[in-house]
Amino acid sequence: MTDFATRLTNAERRQDWPNVRPRDASTLILIDRKGKQPRVLMGRRHPGLKFMPGVYVFPGGRLEKTDKAMPVYGVMDADSERRLMTRVQRPTLARARGLAAACIREMYEETGLLVGTRELGAPQAPCEAWRVFEERGVFPDLGALTYVARAITPPRRPKRFDTRFFAADANAVCDEVKGLVGENSELVELRWLTFAQTAKEELPTVTRVVLEEVAQRIEAGFHARLPVPFYAMHRGTFLRTLLD
Repeated sequence: MTDFATRLTNAERRQDWPNVRPRDASTLILIDRKGKQPRVLMGRRHPGLKFMPGVYVFPGGRLEKTDKAMPVYGVMDADSERRLMTRVQRPTLARARGLAAACIREMYEETGLLVGTRELGAPQAPCEAWRVFEERGVFPDLGALTYVARAITPPRRPKRFDTRFFAADANAVCDEVKGLVGENSELVELRWLTFAQTAKEELPTVTRVVLEEVAQRIEAGFHARLPVPFYAMHRGTFLRTLLD
């Protein structure tokens, strides 16, 4: 077992809730490479929230049915699409692309940042959650995303997610809606942090582990062929496997 998996296993957590099936979810890690050291965008959750109050996280959330129906621009690299359909029940390309679209929608809802392109005009939104992309003339750009990690919440937790982590360059942001971050929002502030700076902030253990995985991926050249780490608990112990 790797050090990363050991840290996840040893993280303090209650596991005495009725067990539930994990929900599909996705998260987007924006990376700014313009400076001497790469920085990642993180948001601090409202301290009054019941779930993970006050900690820094990546914007993200669960997959919605309409995410599969949203018109998009481009496709992910073939390795990312193939890995998204690995180690899942009833894999489909529509589900894989829906997960990718979901992280773009969640990025907007939590930060006001729109990842996409204006090259094709305005897409026809399938529901209110995607309406701003139609109003702003922005097609979500799946081609900007790379699948970089997966983690499933341990059993008998109050909320369980099967989360896919995606990364995109900060240049993929083409628009911003102001006012979605603040004292009355889920995220009370956004910060661009170097990997060294994240070590000084309060983060969930899984977020810290994924950050270190991404840092290693950047050091290795961030090639699409690099495998994707997958963390899941088995008989009380987290295991790290690689999706090749």
